[in-house]
Amino acid sequence: MTHSAINQDLADYIQASPTPFHATASLVARLSLAGFEQLEEREDWTLEPGGRYFVTRNGSSLVAFTMGEAGALERGIRMIGAHTDSPCLRVKPQPEMNQQGLWQLGVEVYGGALLAPWFDRDLSLAGRVTFRTTDGVLRSELIDFKQPIAVIPSLAIHLNRGVNDGLNINAQTHLPPVLAMSLDPSRDLRALLLQELTQQHLDSQPVQVLDYELSFYDTQPPSTIGLDGDFFASARLDNLLSCHAGLTALIGSNQQQACLLICTDHEEVGSTSLCGADGPFLEDVLYRIISDRTQRIQITQRSLLVSADNAHAVHPNFADRHDANHGPRLNGGPVIKINSNQRYATNSETAAFFRHLCEQVDVPVQSFVVRSDMGCGSTIGPITASRVGVRTVDIGAPTFAMHSIRELAGSRDAEYLIKVLTRFCDSEHLI
Repeated sequence: MTHSAINQDLADYIQASPTPFHATASLVARLSLAGFEQLEEREDWTLEPGGRYFVTRNGSSLVAFTMGEAGALERGIRMIGAHTDSPCLRVKPQPEMNQQGLWQLGVEVYGGALLAPWFDRDLSLAGRVTFRTTDGVLRSELIDFKQPIAVIPSLAIHLNRGVNDGLNINAQTHLPPVLAMSLDPSRDLRALLLQELTQQHLDSQPVQVLDYELSFYDTQPPSTIGLDGDFFASARLDNLLSCHAGLTALIGSNQQQACLLICTDHEEVGSTSLCGADGPFLEDVLYRIISDRTQRIQITQRSLLVSADNAHAVHPNFADRHDANHGPRLNGGPVIKINSNQRYATNSETAAFFRHLCEQVDVPVQSFVVRSDMGCGSTIGPITASRVGVRTVDIGAPTFAMHSIRELAGSRDAEYLIKVLTRFCDSEHLI
């Protein structure tokens, strides 16, 4: 595919994935279409050479893998890791607010979100809803209002003359979105969700909404922008771009090697959960693929993980926030992320191997090291490496405005990442 076709496919994936639940459901749909077989953790597994499988946990994390040809497993597993969650505004359990004749919902900030860009955007609502049916059975379904149903209006500058000198946002009082005029005093979110469930899932037969996990999101669709189409703008590029690249590489590989894609939830809040990278999901799957402990250790030590999570491109208006020798550029290819304090799990051998892969497919490659006088973020790479004991390289596509409601990448970088990840999946030899 050309990079424009890849970007359109990426846009379609992001549009269908406003929450981690939807992102995982979108992965499931694409894997099923490609002929992968779904496994259930509560059932026995029968894995065959050449088999292609996937399994989900919590509906928000997924592991997909190919067994490869006979003997492929013993050569090591080519692993790709990413995460399905993004910073956002989550609806509180009892959120209803009636203020100044307006109906609002209280929200909690999920992850390290840039809050200012959330103002004056056309917002919708999506997530997972758990309910009781007419038969007294508990069920969960995904919903997505899709249409703009809410907004967080800014305060006019006339009432806050110093706003351009520094915006101090109070997450409790400034962020509740406005959904409607509060003309109906009985308006209730659960009643609204019950109505939406009935419309979106005709066979669900809901009678009572018991709980939910709902997120607001921006309805503006992804777009290729710029005078020459150099940029790709979208919500949730961190880290759905990497999920999409890993999935495309896995499906597009020659299927001869043992490969694994893991996309986990809760990275933005530390990964400590049953379905996060600091939970047992990957270890549980590896145990079922390789039941013998000694053999599992041997194969893991022959394996390698490419932890794919977006990297900070050097911003032209804030170039001093980067080390002068380590400023990744948009459309400059994937970025190898390095930190001597193990905020990234890259070492010299894994970095060299990734550079080697890039050279094999003629993909440019860059490096990122944070300024020595600044703190460094982290990702799933060090967590997975420490839990599983697999050699790891942390990489990512360069982006601007990370953790904004709308982020910016280079329009050629998704293609670059897919090319090198596909080569990784097809590699006969690892380091």
